[in-house]
Amino acid sequence: MFDLKKYNFTEAETGISDFSKLGEADRQRLLYSGIDVSEQGRSGSFLHMNHEGGRCQSSQPGLELMNIKDALQRFDGLPQYYWKLLNPDQDEISRSAAQNLHGGYFIRAKKGAKITEPVQSCLFIKGNGVGQNVHNLIIVEEGAELNIISGCATAEGTSEAAHLGISELYVEKGGKLTFTMIHNWGENVAVRPRSAGVVAAEGSLVNNYVLLQPVHDVTMYPTISLNGENAVARFNSVIVAPAGSYVDTGNRLLLNAPGTRGEIIARTLTTGGTIINRGFIGGYAAPAKGHLECKGLVLGEGRIHAIPELDAKADGVELSHEAAVGKIAQEEIEYLMARGLDEGEATSTIVRGFLNVDIMGLPKELQKAMDDEIQRLNAAGGM
Repeated sequence: MFDLKKYNFTEAETGISDFSKLGEADRQRLLYSGIDVSEQGRSGSFLHMNHEGGRCQSSQPGLELMNIKDALQRFDGLPQYYWKLLNPDQDEISRSAAQNLHGGYFIRAKKGAKITEPVQSCLFIKGNGVGQNVHNLIIVEEGAELNIISGCATAEGTSEAAHLGISELYVEKGGKLTFTMIHNWGENVAVRPRSAGVVAAEGSLVNNYVLLQPVHDVTMYPTISLNGENAVARFNSVIVAPAGSYVDTGNRLLLNAPGTRGEIIARTLTTGGTIINRGFIGGYAAPAKGHLECKGLVLGEGRIHAIPELDAKADGVELSHEAAVGKIAQEEIEYLMARGLDEGEATSTIVRGFLNVDIMGLPKELQKAMDDEIQRLNAAGGM
């Protein structure tokens, strides 16, 4: 049972002004959550630690990047966007974030702007017992293009922490958003995001989620509504749950306009933890197409529960799904062993192929970091 009273939402170590003030161990933690502390190849950087925002820097015309508190003051409360897709009274998580806002990021790509290099945003917790409330807002205006890497992590040695995150995203007509979230929390960290987004006509969203590290529990189920004609969305997830981790996650996609298309692709692997893998595609206008694919791999003990759902309410909607959960087939291992690999090497090769993050279109340096992390887990015997 998640108990908000266990965590300190009023007092914590103050934020830091830039990445250079982090120690080497914390920098490494951020690296494996997709954050480049050198800020090379980034169009902007945002850092929020505990209850305060620190680093906030934008280097490209057409990109607005600031703390959500500053954006609310500057833009008269952001009445068109703030708390429009989610209800602040929905549950205790939402109420906590609404009543005691610590910060979060506001990122906007102005009309027609092509933000070629990724914006990186880091939500960081340092210290034991810290509870963090953030509200994030992303706006891609008409014809703009934006790529965001959102890294969420705890400092070395942090335990008994909680992250409550509200996120709302808007992709306007013809806009393109690639959003990659990488979680690197900790064995005793509870994570409760609440997210929703809308995509307008001719807009596109690619949403990537990566979880390779232990976490106490994560519960999230974002909803994206394709509300304009020919809008497109694709979700890619790669999730690993070692012993002690409980991950209840998935995506909900609503095809609300003619010509919309959506795809949800999930790769999950348990080495002892529990994964509840949800996926929902609703087709409510025609023509529309959607595909849902949930594949899980069990190594040793652990549990994967796949829950795919399709709901069609209009003639001319085409929805499909594939779901498969199981262990590595012995004949696959034997095939590779016959070609010179030992059993451990054969297993690692199969796992690396299964957890292939090439599908996500990540920047090269982040792709390498993810590959290195999968290799490190193999070497450590985590797979």
